[in-house]
Amino acid sequence: MGTSVTISAATDDDAEQILKLQYLCYQTEAALYDDYAIEPLTQTLHALRAELGEGCVMVARLGQEVVGSVRGTVDPDGTAKIAKLIVHPRLQRHGLGGRLLAAVEERLAAERSAKRYRLFTGHRSEGSLRLYRSHGYAPVGTEQLTTRLSVVTLEKQLTGA
Repeated sequence: MGTSVTISAATDDDAEQILKLQYLCYQTEAALYDDYAIEPLTQTLHALRAELGEGCVMVARLGQEVVGSVRGTVDPDGTAKIAKLIVHPRLQRHGLGGRLLAAVEERLAAERSAKRYRLFTGHRSEGSLRLYRSHGYAPVGTEQLTTRLSVVTLEKQLTGA
């Protein structure tokens, strides 16, 4: 391709590209659970822009194209909640998801005093579970939301905390 992927903080100008990429990436999750009404597929541009203003949003860019993204917030007790880690299907399985995860963790610790990280994924999302485990996350609970979906909660302590 000739251009390397860079990771940086998202800006409001990235919102439309992130939303389109999110819609593309969550199609496989929706099919896996036979539920096309999941929040990533119904989120509005307005709601995404609010997340950009409130949280820590990182993007991966290939040239000017947003090809990955991840979001995080930190609550008052220092728990960082990481969500919506997405990578364009054509770039998956090349380490970009891990790079985005590491980038948001680093930023949440440095700028928002995160002490631990927490994220959630569906019980059938083997690729996501494998990625999170390989980056030090351990399952701490499972909650059945519907007959088709159980959500696995994974956590990781900040290294050196």
